[in-house]
Amino acid sequence: MVKATKAEKKIAYDAKLCQLLDEYTQILIVAADNVGSTQLQNIRKGLRGDSVVLMGKNTMMKRSVKIHSENTGNTGILNLLPLLQGNVGLIFTKGDLKEVSEEVAKYKVGAPARVGLVAPIDVVVQPGN
Repeated sequence: MVKATKAEKKIAYDAKLCQLLDEYTQILIVAADNVGSTQLQNIRKGLRGDSVVLMGKNTMMKRSVKIHSENTGNTGILNLLPLLQGNVGLIFTKGDLKEVSEEVAKYKVGAPARVGLVAPIDVVVQPGN
């Protein structure tokens, strides 16, 4: 079996993102920092049927959004570009964004502290013995 080249993979990603942008009416942008592959897999299973989770490199996503905007004339979609920074993913849905957000929140799990990670909340240590 012949492996796809980088250019072929980029074209396939562009086509997939453009198809999703045409098909789905709403997009939820999610931060994926400190999210494991098993957790992401469970989120995809939970959203299966009415939503699609798409992860990818930011530059690829930005490029695909620009191409889609040029092809369709939809300039409103360009508002996504400044939001595609950091480790983010896109959840495409036809349903209610609040319900999708709650479904994703069900899979939130605690994680132990590790060296080099920034705490998501402030931690105050009281003085004493």
